Order: sequence, then C-alpha cells, then structure tokens
Amino acid sequence: MAKPLEFVQLDWCGRAVEIEYQYVGINDSQAPLVLFLHEGLGSVSMWKDFPDTFCQAANCRGLVYSRPGYGQSTPRPKDETWDVDFMHRQAFEVLPAFLAALKIDPLQQKLWLFGHSDGASISLLYAARYPQALVGAIVLAPHIMVEDLTITSIEQARDTYQTTDLPHKLARYHQDVDSAFWGWNTIWLHPPFRAWSIEDELATISCPLLAVQGLDDEYGSLEQIRGIARRVTTAELLEIPACGHSPHRDQPSLLIKKATDFMGRHT
Repeated sequence: MAKPLEFVQLDWCGRAVEIEYQYVGINDSQAPLVLFLHEGLGSVSMWKDFPDTFCQAANCRGLVYSRPGYGQSTPRPKDETWDVDFMHRQAFEVLPAFLAALKIDPLQQKLWLFGHSDGASISLLYAARYPQALVGAIVLAPHIMVEDLTITSIEQARDTYQTTDLPHKLARYHQDVDSAFWGWNTIWLHPPFRAWSIEDELATISCPLLAVQGLDDEYGSLEQIRGIARRVTTAELLEIPACGHSPHRDQPSLLIKKATDFMGRHT
C-alpha cells in the first residue's frame, strides 16, 4: 500500500537538493525492495499506481523517487544545463547518495532496480558499476546508444511542447515543468550527445536482467535491447506487440506477469 510522500535532503553539485520519495507495496522489511527510476519526463506521481500494483503482485516492497529537476524534487536551476554524462552522474552520484540518505545498504538489502527509458539507462549504469549491489534489474525501453529515431521523436516532443497545451498537462506532475522538460530535451538534442553510448560498459553487469521493449516504441528500435543481450550473459528479453515506449502504461498486465515471474525465478 502506498504511503505518503516524503522528502530527504542530499548534498549534490555543491548545494542542498530535496528529493521526493514514496514507499509502496507490502509492509515487510524482509521482502525484496524494488527501486523505481522514472523516464526523462517522469516523476513519482507520473508513475501513478503502477509501482504499488506491481509490488503487490510481486509480494515485495517498492520505493519511488523523483530525480533532481523532476516532480516535487528541487528544480534544475534556470542557468544549469546538463552535460553528456548526465545519466552517469545520476547513476554514480545521485542514486548512491539517495540510498545512503535513507540508510539503505544495497549489500544488505535484497535490492532490485526497475527503470524506464532514461531511468532504465541509469539502472544499467548502476548495475555495471556496482555488480554486487543488486539481486536483479528490470529495464523498460532502455537507451544504450542514440538512434535517429530517438532524435526525431525528441524533436517532435519539443515542437509539441512549444505549440500545444503539453506544458499544462505536464505541470500536474512537476513543480517546475520547464525545468523538467528543457533539462531532458536540451541535452538529448545537444549535438555532442549524438555520440553518447553505454554499450561498452554493459559487459560488467552480472545480475539477472530483464530488458523490455514495445514493438511500436517511437523512441528506440529493438536494437536497444538486443544490443544488451549480446553483451550481458544474464539478460533475458521481452518484446511486446501493440506497445509503444511505455510498456507499464500500454501493456501493464502482461508486463506485471512476465516481470514478477522473472523476479520469482531469481529472488
């Protein structure tokens, strides 16, 4: 059952940053803990009830948080632009600091990561850097390199944000909607980011890994997860028909069944 939103303070980039988070799922300190990492425009509230529904089905605890710049966490300063390594910094700086602030020791917990899109890439980076810290990971629509399809869709998102009521819709999920949108959109369309890749870093992942992608994903081809399978010996793939970039919204029942089965085999 979802608990009220809470906040914890981190020291990041030389300043205090407030991070919103919420515990969901069952109330059992001995149960596995699933940490949810949202997409490039996501937040705690944008997940809606999926994390709690998933954790109830998986008989586990869940923890959802909004990265800096998103949701009700501290917004991105207006003069701050992210660099090509922004996902690496989330995986190697923010995520460990967040876990430490909540006194969660991955080496003592039965910890799973459940990431979507940018959050999936951050999950892969964390799993690669800290191979002993996780029981396993589930990644939805991960990015391991930048494709033309991705850039085209992000350019379309920029045009939609500037010409429609999309800012009003997203404002329901973010304290500062411009902080969230332009932080994500600007770096993805920054020309040097076109060469971004984490393909070579995946080889050190040793935990069980389920990589999921919709066959109609508008932000990436199946090469994203098939590229993972070629590099990670523990990876299993789930390719879902009639599904776009967000399997947890397009095909939640199928995803929950397959992902909970995967967890059951590896917990």
